[in-house]
Amino acid sequence: MILLQVNQLMKNFGADPILSNIKLEVQTRDRIALVGRNGAGKSTLLKIIAGQMSYDSGEIIKPKDVKIGYLAQNTGLESDQSIWNEMLTVFAHFQTQEKELRRLEERMSDPEAMENQQEYERILSEYDKRQVQFKEEGGYQYESDIRSVLHGLNFHSFSYDTKVSTLSGGQKTRLALGKLLLTKPDILILDEPTNHLDIDTLTWLEQYLQSYDGAILIVSHDRYFLDKVVTQVYELSRLQIRKYTGNYSAYLDQKAANFEREMKEYEKQQEEVAKLQDFIQRNLARASTTKRAQSRRKQLEKMEVMDRPLGDEKSASFGFQIERQSGNEVLKADSIAIGYHGEEISNSISFRITRGESIALVGPNGVGKSTLLKTIIDRLSPIAGHFQQGSNVFIGYYDQEQAELSSNKRVLNELWDEFPLKPEKDIRTVLGNFLFSGDDVLKNVSTLSGGEKARLALAKLMMQRANFLILDEPTNHLDLDSKEILENALIDYPGTILFVSHDRYFINRITTKVIELSKNGTTEYLGDYDYYIEKKQEQEELKALNSVQKSSAPQQGSQEKTSYQLDKEAKKVERQRQRRLEEVERQIGELEVLISDYEQQLCEPEVYQDHEKVLEITNKNNEAKVKLDELVEEWTELAD
Repeated sequence: MILLQVNQLMKNFGADPILSNIKLEVQTRDRIALVGRNGAGKSTLLKIIAGQMSYDSGEIIKPKDVKIGYLAQNTGLESDQSIWNEMLTVFAHFQTQEKELRRLEERMSDPEAMENQQEYERILSEYDKRQVQFKEEGGYQYESDIRSVLHGLNFHSFSYDTKVSTLSGGQKTRLALGKLLLTKPDILILDEPTNHLDIDTLTWLEQYLQSYDGAILIVSHDRYFLDKVVTQVYELSRLQIRKYTGNYSAYLDQKAANFEREMKEYEKQQEEVAKLQDFIQRNLARASTTKRAQSRRKQLEKMEVMDRPLGDEKSASFGFQIERQSGNEVLKADSIAIGYHGEEISNSISFRITRGESIALVGPNGVGKSTLLKTIIDRLSPIAGHFQQGSNVFIGYYDQEQAELSSNKRVLNELWDEFPLKPEKDIRTVLGNFLFSGDDVLKNVSTLSGGEKARLALAKLMMQRANFLILDEPTNHLDLDSKEILENALIDYPGTILFVSHDRYFINRITTKVIELSKNGTTEYLGDYDYYIEKKQEQEELKALNSVQKSSAPQQGSQEKTSYQLDKEAKKVERQRQRRLEEVERQIGELEVLISDYEQQLCEPEVYQDHEKVLEITNKNNEAKVKLDELVEEWTELAD
């Protein structure tokens, strides 16, 4: 069922066009990602669809009974009620129904009603009807739903009597998300819902959205999240929109394949145009060949000349270098306790960082990850313990809040004042690499967007040439392209990195070791994020197994060990099977898109008139179908 259609939509801000000829369709249980550069108009389009912003032309078609739920970026819940009572407002209709059921129960127990058989049966019939309706609509589980959502969004450690007004901005945003999820609209529109969520909460939200009954339209810069949740991607670029089938990774593959195909078609046509123009030029003036030349000219005039494929928009371009190499030992933490004003957040923190490592610091929100980074760079003093810094270590720090970038200086001066010995030309070149060009460098820093401030902070960090980078949420505010540029720069970086991030895709790409921070210390995992998750699962399984063994009758130690090893191996094989099953499903989806693309090409006149091209595409299509059959057969075996 089609829930919503956007046709030929246009939006201007003053004289500047933002969106042009936008077409989008949402059907039941669609999972759609809207992607594009910062400033491409993603949030504007979501606000228009949600009815919170007007548009200049076009139409939005939606059945009257279709409900839309919208959560804007960084929207916090404002209320004087408690957490629990605020969530209950979603189910006010159930509370009204409950009161009516209680009223009918009282009437049924009234002696006068019981004496009047006809009246009693009427009340009983009404009660049965209302109770069935209450049950079918979910009246007996709404309190359970509230608890489930609050627990999933990491409010289980809070008293539900806590006033919403006393919560932090991030907590209010999470609560607003929870309230929207409980309303269960037909179309759930989420603008950057992963902000302020730790990794455990992100994982819960992924699972919740995967099983959500309605349609989802989402903007997010979290690629790991998009790969898990969405099945369609609409890309906004240069005012236009284009649809791709599959998750975010499939979109990237299709986009690259489309560009390569379109470029080949363009180049082939350009060669044909050049040959026609050359023939016309050489033969038009000769009496014997002028008719043929005129025929070629008519052919050229009728030809629909393709525009050169534009490819990606301009991206930032930068890399991190070091002034000099540090010693092998970069930093050692010995029994550190951290906190504010003597109040401890975490303790017993010990770890060792050596040159060339790229370390992700992970843990739940509130455990002190940012506090630990600030303690390392001496912005805070440790409550206990001490750090030992290695020789020739020069630290470069990136603050997630960009707290230092709030001045009224111009962008040019913000960078130049820190490096006054550099020529203005060099400073402008660096800023140009970070997409500050022309009059952009004359903007006041305080007026910059979050993404622009993030790029400026990275420009300052690059200029420092530090050999130990400490990064607090470096991907916040960056669009997907800028994230990829940053990842590549950090992968090539010759120094040492310690960073905090909730971007699991980012963690996977650059991490060599994960340090998990808890209230009572640290645990190290040698590997990327996926390895860390796998090891955590194994630990949980082992913990559960030990718990079962302790509660059961004692058995022979060797038998216990053998049973555990077999159980562990079976679970490992099952995880491998599940991962392979997901990989096969992804490949099947990509091949189905590829086969559809080949078959579409074979229907195009410029292809089926070219026998060589038909043969080439047919062979590729047959190969893809053979591979698809193999994968479907493998999927059947894995799924059994």
